Amino acid sequence: MNFDPTRFNADSLKEECPGVFEIARAASSVEDLRIKLTQLSHESEYEAQDSFEFYSQGSIIRVRDCARTLFRILTRRSDHLAEFSVVQAIWDISRGISRPDLTPAFFAELQYLMLGLQSKGPMGSPANLYLVPSEYQGREAAIERSRQLDVLSEAVQRVMNRYLTGLDESAIALRKSRREFILKVLGASENDWFDWKWQIANIVRGPDRMASLVGLSDTERSAIEAAKAERLPFAVTPYYLSLMDQQPDLGNDRSIRAQVIPPLSYVAEMNQYAGGNMSCLDFMKESDTSPLDLITRRYPAICIFKPFNTCPQICVYCQRNWEIEDAMEPGALAPASAIEKAISWIEDHPAIHEVLITGGDPLAMDDEQLEQILERLFSVRSIERIRIGSRVPITMPMRITDRLADLLSRYRILGKRQVAVVTHAQHPYELTPDTALAVEKLSTRGIPVYNQLVYTFYISRRFEAVQLRRTLALLGIDPYYTFNTKGKEETTEYRVPIARLLQEQKEEARLLPGLTRTDEAVYNVPGLGKNYLRARQHRDLISIRPNGARLYEFHPWEKNITSHMSTYVGEDVPILDYLHHLDQIGEDVSDYETIWYYY
Repeated sequence: MNFDPTRFNADSLKEECPGVFEIARAASSVEDLRIKLTQLSHESEYEAQDSFEFYSQGSIIRVRDCARTLFRILTRRSDHLAEFSVVQAIWDISRGISRPDLTPAFFAELQYLMLGLQSKGPMGSPANLYLVPSEYQGREAAIERSRQLDVLSEAVQRVMNRYLTGLDESAIALRKSRREFILKVLGASENDWFDWKWQIANIVRGPDRMASLVGLSDTERSAIEAAKAERLPFAVTPYYLSLMDQQPDLGNDRSIRAQVIPPLSYVAEMNQYAGGNMSCLDFMKESDTSPLDLITRRYPAICIFKPFNTCPQICVYCQRNWEIEDAMEPGALAPASAIEKAISWIEDHPAIHEVLITGGDPLAMDDEQLEQILERLFSVRSIERIRIGSRVPITMPMRITDRLADLLSRYRILGKRQVAVVTHAQHPYELTPDTALAVEKLSTRGIPVYNQLVYTFYISRRFEAVQLRRTLALLGIDPYYTFNTKGKEETTEYRVPIARLLQEQKEEARLLPGLTRTDEAVYNVPGLGKNYLRARQHRDLISIRPNGARLYEFHPWEKNITSHMSTYVGEDVPILDYLHHLDQIGEDVSDYETIWYYY
């Protein structure tokens, strides 16, 4: 660990960017400085375009991106929205005025931005090391290009080999051993294991039982105890517990443990809401788009239907976990009258062609309960797709029985109505032969399976998500969305800067074939819906906060459809903090250094 965040400070900024501070010292006022820096941003971009012979293509693009980012940050409107002025901070720094509010992460952001304006800064993406222009033409050029791609692919594969999948022989053997151990402790048989109702009956709900089945670090045990003391939901299926390595320090199962074991910071943050109104944790503001109980409608042709408000297993960072009191809690199924009222409402709105059944995990219902709901939805003639959101293919794959798969396929009408399952696999180490069998039962009956990845810290190392998507595709699960982690304060330890997801999509995912990387990177904006990150015109970086966090203004999906719309201003996590976190788990931070230039 050689990464030192404290090396970014006012002195290093002035040393790296002397021209900017010459301008700042010569300015007569803060407003004069605003004008001069705006001129600098325009002149820098013009210079790169006009004197293009002296710049590489990559440098021209970098100057353009930095110039346009700086211009937006300098505006008075950005100051107003951010309630903070970067211009004022530069003015104060140039005059030696103490600004204890400014952190190393702030200085780092400003330093890399100003370096980029000069076509400087790191350029070392993985492909940059292997793909260089050829001296040849025609077939010789093609052969040279192919050789370069071979070398690049070999380097990528070496990185991907760091991440075990649950289909690797060593992982399969380990999970078999873990299963046998858990069954012995629980006094059960192999037949019990593959009975999903036995899995539910033996959900692990507390630290003592957990510690008897898998090794826990002191911190993990303390976190579970604290969560239980604060009455926060905690639950793990025996099957998912078998995916954890026996000892907590091997690292392969880091993401799996993080799914269910809350950090102490999460427990502390949630503690302040204990005993009060938890609706303030409705990050996506579903209450504002819920025309009646059990229904959420944010887009024209689809609605969310939530008849079952619990799961076999609780994901720490779930956007709805604040609504769930416990795993598989009695009474989680909505009353029949409420379900009928919700479906009747769908029937009264024929513009809705697709219904997403979620919750809670609808596949944790009994077959009979699910059948009653599907039968009623099937009678709504305007519905052309029933989508089911469920984690059971990952957390309890034995739930996908032949009977359930037959039940779901019954509601398909070829060419007229589709039934699809959208699951949530988080890491390649979760993907096992059991999951493969569950997916096969669905796909052979004409039910496609898609994946929604939540891009947390625990899947964000170089090519880690690539390994996941590659394995998903081989299992017959189509990558669908990659969600940037929601900006919830209680899940700070899971969050990843938007810049890292943009970097991953460009420098890593882009190296895969299209069918392996069909997912779309999105940011779910509270109250507004999905914001597609691939297109920069859907957001503006408007400021850098004193803590180094980028502040974005997100545009709603209705933009260019209606003039009656609002935007959302959201604070990201500081890039420097994220890199420091990577360093703490043994990553070489220099492998990620181009992250600063994804806006």
